[in-house]
Amino acid sequence: MDSGCIGWLDEALTCARVQTRKAIDDLGNGFKPSHSTDNFYQPSGNDEWTNGMWTGEINIMYELTGDDFFKQKALEHVCSFKKRIDSLYCINNHDMGFLYSPSCVAAYKLYNSGTGKEAAVAAAGYLMSRFQEKGRFIQAWGPVGDRNNYRLIIDCLMNIPLLFWASSITGDPRYGRVAMAHFDTSINCVLRDDDSTFHTYYFDPDTGMPLYGVTHQGNRNDSAWSRGQAWGIYGSALAYRYTGSARALEVFNRTLDFFLRHLPASVIPYWDFDFSDGSSEPRDSSALAIAVCGMLEMADDLNDAGLRATAVSLCETLFKKCAVKDPSISNGQLLHGVYCRKTPTNDARNRGVDECNTWGDYFYVEALKRIISPGWRAYW
Repeated sequence: MDSGCIGWLDEALTCARVQTRKAIDDLGNGFKPSHSTDNFYQPSGNDEWTNGMWTGEINIMYELTGDDFFKQKALEHVCSFKKRIDSLYCINNHDMGFLYSPSCVAAYKLYNSGTGKEAAVAAAGYLMSRFQEKGRFIQAWGPVGDRNNYRLIIDCLMNIPLLFWASSITGDPRYGRVAMAHFDTSINCVLRDDDSTFHTYYFDPDTGMPLYGVTHQGNRNDSAWSRGQAWGIYGSALAYRYTGSARALEVFNRTLDFFLRHLPASVIPYWDFDFSDGSSEPRDSSALAIAVCGMLEMADDLNDAGLRATAVSLCETLFKKCAVKDPSISNGQLLHGVYCRKTPTNDARNRGVDECNTWGDYFYVEALKRIISPGWRAYW
């Protein structure tokens, strides 16, 4: 660890611990919903794509503190995730990695939880069931084969590590083959010549031929949604970890270069890279937290001190400008996130604008853990 960052990092770790405990006290046996309201989360059920990242935050806090209180709380969640996959409750999508890697894979790795392992392998099997041979991709949303939803989204690069893990734990190579097929198809379609990315890409359901890219949560079809770009950074870093693919390394470098070149002077990105210095549009702190984690992942794999130093510097800015330092103003970790922002040129709706969000909280504390423990392997 860079001794020059000890001052801010110690404060950041203390604040993060206080905020996780505050959220547990406020939520009881409930989960964080996808985003806060007026910067406070209210108790929610295990019924969104984001719930696994609340459990992941608790797992990381256990690793940071060694406090069995966090371990027991995380293990309580595992039973809920097992029930969810067994009943196929609210999982008509591709988000199995977001749900089961930071919760149940983590429980198996940290606590040797058999229930966690069983639930995560079942979730990987469900994710496999969404793979479309025509087009060779994992369908993101809707009933499998739905002609109106025959598409992938860049977010799924964070779900396929669950398949790589399932291959390693079961010895069945089919999971990994599907993961790599989806990665290759995604990159061939969503990565543009200027190194920006499409959010989502449609295929012909009869032939599997790629058709066109559009946005759902970005500003417009041809813009670069900042969180989507960050998914590209971290997702390609994880693919490189599992495969050593030169293509994954190339994608990482290209998506990261675009992201860094388009950051505003204040560093915290706007929710879409259409907007820059002087804009009144909201920022998305979660996009930077995701990108930092991807950078730290790749820095460890490449033993790249310069990349690591850049990531640490970005995280310091994230802490100073966006982290919650007073639990009276929020029970989240990271202010100034955006879930969805409605514009005349997208089909999103305003949701969680300038709020905390569950994934932003998770990736922020993951970044802190990565900084204090170089070489640490995340749950993905």
